[in-house]
Amino acid sequence: MNAHEIDYEIHGEEMQYVEIELDPQEGVVAESGSFMMMETGIKMDTIFGDGSGQSESILGKIFSAGKRILTGESLFMTVFHNDGQGKKKISFASPYPGKIIPIDLESFGGKFICQKDAFLCAAKGVSIGIEFSKKLGRGMFGGEGFIMQKLEGDGLSFLHVGGTVAKKELAAGESLKIDTGCLVGFTQGVNYDIEFVGGIKNTIFGGEGLFFATVQGPGTVYIQSLPFSRLAGRIAASIPRQGGKSKGEGSILGGIGDLLDGDNRF
Repeated sequence: MNAHEIDYEIHGEEMQYVEIELDPQEGVVAESGSFMMMETGIKMDTIFGDGSGQSESILGKIFSAGKRILTGESLFMTVFHNDGQGKKKISFASPYPGKIIPIDLESFGGKFICQKDAFLCAAKGVSIGIEFSKKLGRGMFGGEGFIMQKLEGDGLSFLHVGGTVAKKELAAGESLKIDTGCLVGFTQGVNYDIEFVGGIKNTIFGGEGLFFATVQGPGTVYIQSLPFSRLAGRIAASIPRQGGKSKGEGSILGGIGDLLDGDNRF
C-alpha cells in the first residue's frame, strides 16, 4: 500500500470524534482546525498540500498545493507523525453536529468525490485534490460549484457530514434525486448532474430551491440530513434583529407579536 495503514475508533453520537492509532513511523494528514488531542511522541508538521507527491519537483508540489486554493482551503495541511516508540493515539473532532464516516478508498476503486468542506483527515499518502465539473449547468447550479474535492489512493479517509448520514447503493441505471446541499459524496462510477424542479408553483413557492441533484448508478452515494448552510441559515434567522430576546418568542402570536409591539421599524 502507498498510504499508511491506520487503525481507528469513532466516539460519540451527535458531536463525534475519531481516534486514530498510529504505529511507529505512521502518519495522518488533516485540515487545520480539526485536531483535538494526541499522546506524547507524535510530531506535528505543516506541509504543502497533502504530502502525497513526495517524488514531485518543488514546482510540482507548489502547483499541486496551489489547486487547493480553488476549493477555498489553505495551501498548507498538517501531518501528524508517530516518531516515538510503540503505538500512539491522536484524535480529530467534528466541526458541528453530525457524523464521521470512514471511506476505504481501496474498496471504492481508489477514488472518491466529495463536497469541498466534508474532508476531516486521512492516512498519510492519500491524495487530496480537486475535481472539476465538466458540465456548465452542474457547475452553476449544483450547490458545490464547478469544483469538488477528490480523494485518491488506497488508504482510509474520514469525512464529516451534518446531521444523520444515509448510504445508498445504486445499481446500474438506478437514479436518485437529492437536495443539492444534502449530497456529500459518491464513488467514481456514479453519474452526477442537476435537474430543474419544474412547475411555476414549485419554483416560486416550493421553498426547496430550483434544482435537484441527480445521481445515477452504479456506485455508492452518501447523503446528509443537515447541510451546514441549512443549519447556519436557521441560526441566522433566529437572531433578534434589534438585539436582546424577541418579544414574540414563546408566545402564541410568535413573530406577529413583534409587529404589534410598536418596536419594529420599516
